[in-house]
Amino acid sequence: MERPTDAPSGPRGAFQRFFHSEASGSVLLLLFTAIALAWANSPWAAHYEHMLHAPLGFTLGPWSFSMSAAHWVNDGLMAIFFFVVGLEIKRELSVGQLSTFRSALLPVAAALGGLVAPALIYAAMNAGTPGERGWGVPMATDIAFALGVLALVGPKVPVGLKVFLTALAIADDLGAVLVIAVFYTAHVNLLALGAVAGLLALLFVAVRYTARWYSLYVLLGVATWAAMLASGVHATVAGILVALTIPVRARIEPAQFLDAVGEGLSRLQRGELTRDSMVRDREQMAAIEDLGTATLDFLPAGFALERYLHPVTAFVILPVFALFNAGVRLDGRTQEALLQPVSLGIVLGLFFGKQVGITLTSFVAVKTGQAELPAGVTLAQLYGASVLGGIGFTMSIFVAGLAFTEGPLLAAAKLGILAASAISGVIGFVVLKVILARAPTPAP
Repeated sequence: MERPTDAPSGPRGAFQRFFHSEASGSVLLLLFTAIALAWANSPWAAHYEHMLHAPLGFTLGPWSFSMSAAHWVNDGLMAIFFFVVGLEIKRELSVGQLSTFRSALLPVAAALGGLVAPALIYAAMNAGTPGERGWGVPMATDIAFALGVLALVGPKVPVGLKVFLTALAIADDLGAVLVIAVFYTAHVNLLALGAVAGLLALLFVAVRYTARWYSLYVLLGVATWAAMLASGVHATVAGILVALTIPVRARIEPAQFLDAVGEGLSRLQRGELTRDSMVRDREQMAAIEDLGTATLDFLPAGFALERYLHPVTAFVILPVFALFNAGVRLDGRTQEALLQPVSLGIVLGLFFGKQVGITLTSFVAVKTGQAELPAGVTLAQLYGASVLGGIGFTMSIFVAGLAFTEGPLLAAAKLGILAASAISGVIGFVVLKVILARAPTPAP
């Protein structure tokens, strides 16, 4: 991974950091998936199950609260993951690939096709069966694994294709979150939902009109999560909503920042500045504080939080999620389970549905002149990316846990997700290698 001092600067540098973080995180995600599978099928499988269901909670006076370790991971830690996803979505909608109709049309159209086609394939195979509720499982694309495989393809991958796949996956995440909020909510507590709305309004005001009261922001964010948990809507949706209150633009204008920096530096240059003098001289310390305040006001909060939290989600939260959710029992009935409508619908939906949906909508959008291909990218390369879109993993496993309670249906769904993701990753890698074999190496 590039050191921060070596990374390109500007918007392209920000994207490169994002790309390398996702690609590197996918290695750890794969490792913890393998650990979960090995553990669940080892002589110590009972210890794995005990870890999943171990109660964790706290007592505060007359109040007590407890959930299983798996629920803390899926409802708690994953809320932080969805918070980062929300920051990515807001950034892209505000200043990124989804900020204008022209730039957003291709990845949004591709994401829409990649959401609808897999769901239709799954629904057709499971209509009228106990597994029909899982139609949302094959809709999602795992951005970490997809970008990880893309990184393995090598230096011939155009930057435009990386950006397209990233924007597609982010738009895909937005669609998946909407599906979770609307279709996988069993009941709604209107009082708790009203509390969510009120807390979000308070957070919106606090972020914009208070002077960096970070403890207040955290308190309101946690309260919003707790209210969402009580509302019946999945608690992780709170992460997205909280993220949407975070500004992605600076508090002050560039001219104000430059004036403040110029004045601060001028004050520091009036006398001799040393590490000792700045402690003794109140004027020097005041100038340094003013420079720090101007820098904080000019650094967009959304950008800073996304940059700091991305490694946490890529290298901690998602591997822990994989450890707690990828432990599927493999036995003599595994092949039979893979041929069940649930798992087969997921495999066909992710592998074929993503290809058909993404490629067809992209082709129509480009050929009708409504959208343009990214620079240096061909429709054949977009097809290769569509195969990688069949890597569902994290989001698909997450939705499967909402669609099915523990039992044969959830186990079949997880088997289908693992199989489809593995097939899509391997074949997507081969397809892109072949397509890019004769393409010129893009400029770094």
